[in-house]
Amino acid sequence: MIKKLVLVFIALIAIQSYGQEGTASPYSFYGIGSLKFKGTVENRSMGGLSIYTDSIHVNLRNPASYAGDNLAIWGNESRPVKFAVGGSYNSSSLESNSESDRANSTTFDYLALSFPVGKFGFGFGILPFTSVGYKLEGLNTEGDIENRFRGEGGLNKVFFGLGYQISKGFSVGLDIHYNFGNVQNSTIEYQYDNGIPTQYQSRESNRSDLSGLNLNLGFSYKTILNKNLELTSGITYSPQSSLTSINERTFSTITISSTTGEEFEFNSIEADLEANGLSVTDLIIPSKLSFGAGIGKPRSWFIGAEYTTLKTSNFSNDLYSNSATRYEDGSTISLGGFYIPDYSSFTSFFKRAVYRAGIRFEKTGLNLNNQSIDEFGISFGLGLPVGDTRLLSNVNLGFEIGKRGTKSANLIQENFINFQISLSLNDRWFQKRKYD
Repeated sequence: MIKKLVLVFIALIAIQSYGQEGTASPYSFYGIGSLKFKGTVENRSMGGLSIYTDSIHVNLRNPASYAGDNLAIWGNESRPVKFAVGGSYNSSSLESNSESDRANSTTFDYLALSFPVGKFGFGFGILPFTSVGYKLEGLNTEGDIENRFRGEGGLNKVFFGLGYQISKGFSVGLDIHYNFGNVQNSTIEYQYDNGIPTQYQSRESNRSDLSGLNLNLGFSYKTILNKNLELTSGITYSPQSSLTSINERTFSTITISSTTGEEFEFNSIEADLEANGLSVTDLIIPSKLSFGAGIGKPRSWFIGAEYTTLKTSNFSNDLYSNSATRYEDGSTISLGGFYIPDYSSFTSFFKRAVYRAGIRFEKTGLNLNNQSIDEFGISFGLGLPVGDTRLLSNVNLGFEIGKRGTKSANLIQENFINFQISLSLNDRWFQKRKYD
């Protein structure tokens, strides 16, 4: 049954994601796109809170979670092998002082596996990290299209991680990430003759192929305060790293179909970026530090807070420069938790479910026209048990409503709704054989 659920889930996400961008945000124009991965569905349903770790869910933001205590219900023999796959749907309304529009996207979010080996734990997987997907138009004083901007692509991560339990309740871990992907964008400048578009228009096209490594170090600590309360804390740190960007730029003469909007290229010339030292450039992945703590009753409830700081001010991209754009340090405050009415109930399915909620306040680090681009979200989630109750597998549903940006200084405000779904599946690969 579990295998069938996995196949159906992956097929649905793949079908819905085909031919669509991972984002429809105009703010993905900047940097290397909008941050796509913000944690598993369980994390995001608690306002992005990632400090909580347990033995049955994969926590992809803290590699210390790969190690941990064995399950008492399995005779303390071994932790389960954990498999996680997730996807999401986003619907946004885009508003400026004069216009509004709607956009949506459906995407695959992550695929990961974690398995125990004694006090060690290993994890690996793949996830889209940033995403670029926008179609924007700028108007002239007569209300006609002056420029058209389009972009697609993003950065993906393949990761391998190792966790180790130093002592009961205290674990450390390290992830190694290989980043790869590309960002493509084009700008069309329209020309008019007495208010009528000329036959030929000019287009600039850019492509950057990105690759590089970075690390993520994590710590997790739990301790029992009394018979009903447990303290949980966590720290993660990613040092600054770099991406190698191999760049191309082409200038073209095109015509545009008045009925379909399709672009037809007549001639093009490739820019000599090497002469300007721009054919190969380095982009900075800023350092990131997260820390937080919370309290709760094991297998019953939990509430916590987390603070994340991102040195976005160190980011720069020599290929694209704009005096109206600058980067400042980013930060996020997350508050959230969960509640389980009765995890051992045999009579009520919904008493064994996990109910999650949270709130987050994010400063993205992007500053346009002297306006900081901030983000706010309120989230809710539900974890539903599936399959064999002894394996503690579940389907996780998440819902988030929020906004990004502002209508001040001729900018755009996004009001978004995110729906997320994931499978968190457990199995036993290693278990002791007992004989009478």
